[in-house]
Amino acid sequence: MSSSEEKFSLREVLVSFKSCLVDDDQDVVVEHYLNGWKGLVRFMNSLGTIFSFVSKDAVTKIQIMENYLKGSNGEKYRTLQSMVEYEMSSNLVDVTKRSNNPDSGCRTILRLHRALRWLQLFLEKLRTSNTDIKTSTLCSDAYNDSLANYHPWLIRKTAGVAFLALPTRNTFFEVMNVGTTEEVVEMLGEAMPYISKVYDITQELYSQHNLLDLP
Repeated sequence: MSSSEEKFSLREVLVSFKSCLVDDDQDVVVEHYLNGWKGLVRFMNSLGTIFSFVSKDAVTKIQIMENYLKGSNGEKYRTLQSMVEYEMSSNLVDVTKRSNNPDSGCRTILRLHRALRWLQLFLEKLRTSNTDIKTSTLCSDAYNDSLANYHPWLIRKTAGVAFLALPTRNTFFEVMNVGTTEEVVEMLGEAMPYISKVYDITQELYSQHNLLDLP
């Protein structure tokens, strides 16, 4: 069974993002970050092709980063802090145009980082919403507050239409393979602070090095 066909497990995502945090929660281990993302890709894929405009790109980005980890400079990519310091000091990041080093680790992680914000907002809305609100509304609101800012009009339009086909909140919770609605809400409540912490550390690191707007 390939990884894309494996069942999504919210528990695995929780463990991966929890494992990301090192150095008193000031740095992020790239390997665990990618494992967390693989779980989120399974989550998106378990709902069909609705999220493929994000999940396909995420798979590509995960592969790029895994190649760095396996490469001769793999140790430089162990954490986000070491990656940024290495790529910046080695002139591997072009902050003015995409054509130079389009697959730098900093740029690749930034794309995952932006998508993580959308999923973070969406999952939190799912966790705290009541049963009668439409998931398409929750997802659109989360998207408009995050990823939509970086997508061209056509992708935004396509995403808006795709979200209309989202299943009910209960179906989402069934996909998470945790148990009852209450158990899912409880585990999301446990997982979200870790995902938020990883997002915040990344945001701060990129902000310090003026990397949030990499082309």
